[in-house]
Amino acid sequence: MNRQQTLDLIPNQAADSLAWMRPDVLTRLLPLAVVVAGVWLAVRATWLGLSPGRLGAQLAFGIPGLVLFFAAASLLQLGISRRRGSLRVPASGSDMALQAGYYLLNAPIEEAFFRGLVQGGLMALAGPAPGLIVGTSLYVLYHRLGRWTWADVLATSLVGVPMALAFWLLPGPPSLLGVSLAHAGATCGFLGPGPWLLRRTGLLPR
Repeated sequence: MNRQQTLDLIPNQAADSLAWMRPDVLTRLLPLAVVVAGVWLAVRATWLGLSPGRLGAQLAFGIPGLVLFFAAASLLQLGISRRRGSLRVPASGSDMALQAGYYLLNAPIEEAFFRGLVQGGLMALAGPAPGLIVGTSLYVLYHRLGRWTWADVLATSLVGVPMALAFWLLPGPPSLLGVSLAHAGATCGFLGPGPWLLRRTGLLPR
């Protein structure tokens, strides 16, 4: 019997998602957003990236990035879950859509804190290297607070590193637009919509 046949798929209902989303908003997303908003109101710094930047460059990275990171993250989750032996998969299209909407909210908030505030602030104060290293390290390690396995935590570096480089290197004023789109694609591929699509396409057992 191969590993795909022994993979335990755990059905996830919309009610299950809402049960963790409500406290997650209050304990994680809202505090991150409040901190970023407070810094923005205090200093109005361009390094936070709260502008569209050079729109063409941002969209040229963000839109293809959303698609490519979605596909790559879905396949990465497939490999990790086969080793783990289990994977939580949306049991319905409504839960898949609910999770997708939540990750579209999550991505810009995480990017605003880790890429805009931490990386952007350190780059402005001390240069690119400290910003890239500290911002990316904190982004990767903070997922451990959500009790992610170390394999999943390390997988976030495959998003954190290219997002950090893109935030630094994309032409024009600093902007979170492109990295937020690509980040949303990666999260949707790794969680919720990605596993749902893998099952629908037959790459996961039904």
